[in-house]
Amino acid sequence: MTIRARLTLWFATVLVAAMLAMALLSYYELVVEPRAQASAHPAPDAKEDPDEDGAGDVVDILAWCGLPALALGLGGGWWLMRRALAPITALTRAAERINEHNLGERLPRSGNGDELDRLTEVFNAMTARLHDSFGRIREFTLHASHELKTPLTVMHGELETALQNGSLAPAQRNRLESELDEVQRLTRIVDGLTLLTRADAGQIALARDPVQLDELLREALADAQSLARPANIQVTLAPCDQVTVTGDRHRLRQLLLNLTDNAIKYNHRDGTVTLGLARAGDSAQITIANTGPGIAPEMVPRLFDPFFRADSSHSQAVEGCGLGLTIARWIVTAHGGTIQIRSSPGNVTTAVVSLPGVGDRKP
Repeated sequence: MTIRARLTLWFATVLVAAMLAMALLSYYELVVEPRAQASAHPAPDAKEDPDEDGAGDVVDILAWCGLPALALGLGGGWWLMRRALAPITALTRAAERINEHNLGERLPRSGNGDELDRLTEVFNAMTARLHDSFGRIREFTLHASHELKTPLTVMHGELETALQNGSLAPAQRNRLESELDEVQRLTRIVDGLTLLTRADAGQIALARDPVQLDELLREALADAQSLARPANIQVTLAPCDQVTVTGDRHRLRQLLLNLTDNAIKYNHRDGTVTLGLARAGDSAQITIANTGPGIAPEMVPRLFDPFFRADSSHSQAVEGCGLGLTIARWIVTAHGGTIQIRSSPGNVTTAVVSLPGVGDRKP
């Protein structure tokens, strides 16, 4: 129940109680007291019953005065409460629009210095502190990523140079290759964090060009087949409509590679991956399904969180930096689309991407 409804109910209760009190007082003044006086000083020539006259007067008072006063009180009280609580409604709607991307916006103040105006001032100060904190986190991540790139590049080069030495023992070569893999993994994490931080700060501009999505999907199919060959995973193409969207070809290709890479990594040996593209009205719908172990329903909403792994025991054997789906969600959102994962343990897991801005293919 809203505050307005509760206040109206309380106000109505007070008015009804006031009417009952008025009725009781009127009954006492017009019936009980005259009856007592008549009993103490009887008038032998009285022809009318004072009880009936008093009760009639009470009814008349309630009908002609009490009920209109009650209706006026309820209507006026409801109007006053609506007017008094209107700033709360406006403040609530404005606060609902605040998110991590527009913390710099300020809620409108009434300027009259009342409690609600003070509350708005406190809320604006809180969002300002949050905006500064988010900015410092972004700056720290960007600076840390930049500082890490140089030593990682040096380590990568030195390891590759060391591996070119033909006199290395097999054990030494295996150790250097393992170290090189870890350096490459760290490099991918740093690159992913840099990308997400710059995207969150609005520092990445996407191209808005016509992109033939079906051709892009077929290119991703060829890449996925190469990645899936060691695990004997079959990658096939379902019905693929000819669709052209407006967007950034490089980022859309990165989106498809991230999703197909995940579908292959989190899959059974000898499993399957199926890619599809369909036109649904003014949107293009991409589906990438795999026969992996499935994901528990409670884990699905967290799949797009950075570094989240739905199955930690299985994920330890899977290479990756844990940012693929996070980057995929940013790419889809930046194109005005939506992405969702449909899965359950033991069943097919499907990534569904919907992209707007579909145009007709030019002949």
